[in-house]
Amino acid sequence: MPHDFPMTDPRLAALSQTLPGLRLLTDAADLEHYGRDWTRRWTPAPLAIALPASVEEVQAIVRWANDEGVAIVPSGGRTGLSGGAVAANGELVLSLQRMNKVLGFDAVDRLLTVQAGIALEAVHNAAKEHGLVYPVDFAARGSCSIGGNIATNAGGIRVIRYGNTREWVAGLKVVSGNGELLELNRGLVKNSSGYDLRHLMVASEGTLGIVVEATLKLTDPPPPTNVMLLALPSFDALMQVFAEVRSRLRLEAFEFFIDRALHHTTAHGAQNPFDEIHPYYVVAEFANQGEPDEAAVLAAFEHCVEQGWVSDGVISQSEAQAAQLWRLREGITESLAPHVPYKNDVSVRISAMPAFLAETHALLAGEYPQFDVVWFGHIGDGNLHINVLKPADMAQQDFVRECERVTKLLSGALLRHGGSISAEHGIGLVKKPYLSSTRSDAEIAAMRGIKQALDPNGILNPGKLFDP
Repeated sequence: MPHDFPMTDPRLAALSQTLPGLRLLTDAADLEHYGRDWTRRWTPAPLAIALPASVEEVQAIVRWANDEGVAIVPSGGRTGLSGGAVAANGELVLSLQRMNKVLGFDAVDRLLTVQAGIALEAVHNAAKEHGLVYPVDFAARGSCSIGGNIATNAGGIRVIRYGNTREWVAGLKVVSGNGELLELNRGLVKNSSGYDLRHLMVASEGTLGIVVEATLKLTDPPPPTNVMLLALPSFDALMQVFAEVRSRLRLEAFEFFIDRALHHTTAHGAQNPFDEIHPYYVVAEFANQGEPDEAAVLAAFEHCVEQGWVSDGVISQSEAQAAQLWRLREGITESLAPHVPYKNDVSVRISAMPAFLAETHALLAGEYPQFDVVWFGHIGDGNLHINVLKPADMAQQDFVRECERVTKLLSGALLRHGGSISAEHGIGLVKKPYLSSTRSDAEIAAMRGIKQALDPNGILNPGKLFDP
């Protein structure tokens, strides 16, 4: 596409000359739009936005960046919550949004090959055309990209049944920091020929290479399911309900949220099926293949009520009602966005969850008495989201400073319980100061060495994960 703006920066002029067909954007609105993700703590200031349409163009851009000493921020759907796709220091944003096609399907191996810029929802639709599913799923499915999912090892609402993105990546094509194209694993089920660089790229946040193609595993559709919303009278009942439901049902998802989350989602248009407000809620999706499963869910519900763990509940009777119940959970992030939340995304082993929840609940209640704190998360896989909402009359910098003080205390609790400061959103800029609560000095040193080997000039997403 011809450029209709002056190339005033000589580095961009050189890139345009190298790739005369490359689409480049330098308009101020585009720089702001592409220069940030869902975090709003940094002012975007990229050099320009490059939108390549082929692997060869990506390689050429990376080689140009090495020659000119320009840093690159790889960009997918920019739905991240850790500042991993922020370009605030004159970087070139390399957006994969034009590389969004399905490239092939292998019916024998049940593999779908796609370009990295394709939206997760489009992958779901492509799998469905072949009678199969790609089971990784979460609320941002319509706007997040597969490349971004891989770069952060995205989890979502069905990890308890299917695992994270990592389990569904059979092969990758990646452009390394020196412009080389790496073809990793090639869809093999068994491959013991040395280091598996495919898994190294998963969760690397664009610091080791730019994912340009992915070969994804597909699986059979799940059995028919029902959705159950449970109201809990106390925080202590949460893990008892999970243990009871998991022992009797084949769970597809088990999600929890507090009354403040319900307040925000209903204000945003969701419907509360209960007449009363309860302090805690669980959304569980489970297989329902007939009378035995129906009897099992009723038995689980009755036992939880008898034990005093559950105050009320509703089971979906239609797909529409199931969608309404899920909206109470999936609509939380969108409903909180106008309140400029400070987000924590943490994880511990499920066995450590009761003790960690108790400590964290007491910590945040004591440290955040003046803030609206919204808890929700994937309790079935040990992942907890904590959103602190900024008071309207408080300056953003003061709010962030106070939240970071408490996050440092939270990172200490995670260290004591063997947890992670980032369950599924990555480290990016937001969580970089707390990486040492999750990784040892030796591990971080090894990570730095790996980056040096794959990105010798340090041009790929510098400053994310750790400082150069």
